Amino acid sequence: MCLVGCTKIEFFADIIACLPGICYIYAMIRLSLIIATYNRAAELVAALESVVRQTAPADAWECVVVNNNSQDDTAARFAAFAARFPELNLRLVTETRQGLSYARNRGIAETAGEYIAVIDDDERINPGFIAAYIDFFDRHPEAVSAGGRIIPEYPGGRPAWMSRYTEKPVANPIDLGDRVRPFPRGRIPGGGNMALRRSAVERYGAFDPTLGRSGVSLVGGEESDLFERLARAGEQCWYVPDAVMWHIIPDRKLTEEYFRRLSRNVGVSQRMRAQRNGRYGRALFGEALKWVATLLLAGLMPSCKRPWLLRMRREITRGLWGG
Repeated sequence: MCLVGCTKIEFFADIIACLPGICYIYAMIRLSLIIATYNRAAELVAALESVVRQTAPADAWECVVVNNNSQDDTAARFAAFAARFPELNLRLVTETRQGLSYARNRGIAETAGEYIAVIDDDERINPGFIAAYIDFFDRHPEAVSAGGRIIPEYPGGRPAWMSRYTEKPVANPIDLGDRVRPFPRGRIPGGGNMALRRSAVERYGAFDPTLGRSGVSLVGGEESDLFERLARAGEQCWYVPDAVMWHIIPDRKLTEEYFRRLSRNVGVSQRMRAQRNGRYGRALFGEALKWVATLLLAGLMPSCKRPWLLRMRREITRGLWGG
């Protein structure tokens, strides 16, 4: 498993130590923001427009975009965008191994911040996003991971068929209130709004490249795998309400075909992680219980929402069974 560990971190530290000028700059950086991107140049630029409005001092953070073999004009559009903000530390690096986990791990290896935050290229963040995470980790030295609020945004309107259950795999909304608190048992941050201490990555590893989206594949689970490792080690994950992300959901992600594929791949990633950790039997038993709950909920739902809930459960089960 190709994880970012002490050897790679020490390698970059050695390079920095040999370059006093760069070392001075990196010493100022508190948080490194990582954005992996694949063939979404326009969406990336929209995300960066929110990044450059941060209230945190410019010398306290950096933003590294990882181009994961994009075939569009991502590189050119990023260069033009970054040229507008020479006072900010915006950089583009390339990761040729295809996959979101490879891209995020490359971003970690290319950065130097004491804290690491990860967002996706189809999102917007609030101006206080970076400052919120820096303030949180400074105030909570015992905390190694955190996640913030996720607000879905539907440019074409939220579909009538969507319930809070079927919205979860599509947009993963998270709102646990207005105070800093531990995440409840069984809940973890969304992949597009999470933060870690670099020391946690060195100790527990980064993202597993056998999991996570790759190209047009919708298999995920890399974030769940990471937070499961942290939980097994006894680490608590915290909710930071002032780190707000808007997840932009275009109409193409609201079709029945996409929803079926997405739900099935949720099941696939669950199967992969359960088999790896020796709990596949428990996962199947848990899925049976979820079917009972799903049937009860479906009976109480409006007719326009019911088929989508059943469709989601059926496709997740197919993925979990390996069908």
